[in-house]
Amino acid sequence: MSQERKIEENLLAQAAENTLSKQLDGAEKIDVDVQTDLLKIVQGQAEAVSFAGEGLEIQEVRIQEIEIQTDNISINPFSAIFGQIELEQPVNTTARIVLKEADINHALTSDFVRSKIKHLNLTVDGENISLQPEKLQLSLPGDRTIQIDGFVQINEPDHTAQVGFTAMFSPRTLDKPILMKSFKCTQGENISLDIVVALMNKIKELVNLPYLEFDDVWFRIINMEVQKGSLVLLIEAKMRQIPKL
Repeated sequence: MSQERKIEENLLAQAAENTLSKQLDGAEKIDVDVQTDLLKIVQGQAEAVSFAGEGLEIQEVRIQEIEIQTDNISINPFSAIFGQIELEQPVNTTARIVLKEADINHALTSDFVRSKIKHLNLTVDGENISLQPEKLQLSLPGDRTIQIDGFVQINEPDHTAQVGFTAMFSPRTLDKPILMKSFKCTQGENISLDIVVALMNKIKELVNLPYLEFDDVWFRIINMEVQKGSLVLLIEAKMRQIPKL
């Protein structure tokens, strides 16, 4: 934090840090910076808010590092005085998030994450097919590669099968799309090529959406950097409200 901040910036940032510290008991580090002045606070405005943290747990997902930066925001002046940033209008943000391999795999077993990836609906030759992940394990060996091992239940109109698989791909970057390196079945029945193609088209469709929506946040991942044992995400988001932690 800058040592030359105005008194009102320092007081507001400290109040916000205290509020977040109570919400995030296990956080190793929290740092909030607010660029504003008393007149703008009374008017419900702030030039920008930045937030940095280490060792946070949000919605059962542990985040090793996070850095968030907003542009000009319109806030509730009364809540802001007590360090609770409530948005009056949507705000644009950028975020850099570092996730550890072990934390990602722990999150994949949580009720919250499992509820978000409960099933995936595909259309193959005019028929509706549902894929239900049973178990997923992610590996980050480095060399810009993500490996996923798991089991999936395939529900077709007249047939149900459980299949074990291993998939390896390169993630999306600023100048390259997601690239599938390999996909193979390891246990159970083989997956038909038509289902694999439909799955890849579905993933491509989701990746190419302008934004994905989660609670009060629209976001898109614009870059993924794979390091050995960790994943670094660069995200653009539009928040209608600060997420409840």
